[in-house]
Amino acid sequence: MNNEEDLAMMGCPENGTLDVSIFVAMIQKSDGEHLKKSVEDGNKVELLLYSPKRPVVDFGVAFLCLMAVGTIKMASYWKTFTVVEQNDDPYKELAEKDSMRTAKEDSEDETMVLNVAGAVCFVITASTFLLLLYFFMSTWFVWVLIVLFCIGGIQGMHYVISSLILRTWKSGGRKGIHVPIFEEVSYLSLVILLVSVAFAIFWCVTRRESYSWVGQDVLGICLMITVLQVAQLPNIKVPILLLFKYRVMRLSHNVNMSQVATVLLCCAFLYDIFWVFVSPLFFKDSVMIAVARGDNAGGEGLPMLLRIPKFYDPWGGQNMIGFGDILFPGLLIVFTFRFDKENKKSMINGYFLWLLIGYGMGLCFTYLGLYLMNGNGQPALLYLVPCTLGVTVILGLIRGELKELWSYGTVLYPTLGDSGQDNRSVRA
Repeated sequence: MNNEEDLAMMGCPENGTLDVSIFVAMIQKSDGEHLKKSVEDGNKVELLLYSPKRPVVDFGVAFLCLMAVGTIKMASYWKTFTVVEQNDDPYKELAEKDSMRTAKEDSEDETMVLNVAGAVCFVITASTFLLLLYFFMSTWFVWVLIVLFCIGGIQGMHYVISSLILRTWKSGGRKGIHVPIFEEVSYLSLVILLVSVAFAIFWCVTRRESYSWVGQDVLGICLMITVLQVAQLPNIKVPILLLFKYRVMRLSHNVNMSQVATVLLCCAFLYDIFWVFVSPLFFKDSVMIAVARGDNAGGEGLPMLLRIPKFYDPWGGQNMIGFGDILFPGLLIVFTFRFDKENKKSMINGYFLWLLIGYGMGLCFTYLGLYLMNGNGQPALLYLVPCTLGVTVILGLIRGELKELWSYGTVLYPTLGDSGQDNRSVRA
């Protein structure tokens, strides 16, 4: 009987042999406990043994790819879909514009200038954190990550649900209640917050159940949609990624930002390759894979990923994709959506559609590599970066628009509903 729910291929210890003269089969932990209980209760137990064939491709991968592509597509269309149309009443319009101006001024107080050094520091920080997880992985460490994930998921779910409701119920957020520290909070926002907290707590309590992947994916998708709304690229020079930290990020006009995008994405590209393929040369195994498996975590899994069971695989297991493999390319794809819309490009003549297709193809290449390498972990950005950033550069060169993409818009949040305002940057 396996000590875990998933099945594993049986084998002898390294450099060892076993003299086994009886038929041996492995069963899942839950099945083994049920069988043991039936025997202890004196029930008649009959076993039928068979050897099922594993499918060449598990169709759960297709659902996972659709979730990843769908998350980026929803994040791209989110503001277009949820922005409330301007009211014809001039007084209400003036009040809305004044409110938006105030929000804009407040957001500018929380700024972060990103340069080449910052891009390199991000990768160094991520590598340091990965090593801390590898060497000091424990149950309490994973619990810290679970709590952080729940906090981010709650905020993401609150943002998504409130945006959808306020799109149709425009007056829903007007009435509120005074709450200490947070000042006035609308009744609607408070109810959505309570629902989001209850959902996150339910997932946390049932995270080891077979259906827990649904709650984890819902929280994760809401979180990533929110991050892709908060962190945006002004041009392809600056791919801004900020995980679990909700601050508006803007560019300073007097900062040299040349090639920051290429530096950050290429660093992430090399980061993935190094910690998956090269790290076994310096450590006893692949650091990235060991952390993803949750070794020494007491059976707890890392929550910062989308996952879906292998429904058609008799061996069980799960298909997974990390948040970074969606957010990194997603920032670039969301930027191309804005670029196409503001330049009134069609789907065929624009960049968004081709990058979305390229991202999907990159995921296919990732799982193809996973299959060809007998299930060994693959650095997804190895395939996703060339299929997104590479496609952008190639199309830009062919169309003669690479310079425009390189120096496009420094205004991250154009005034919604004000079509007359020019949001493009001044050419250098």
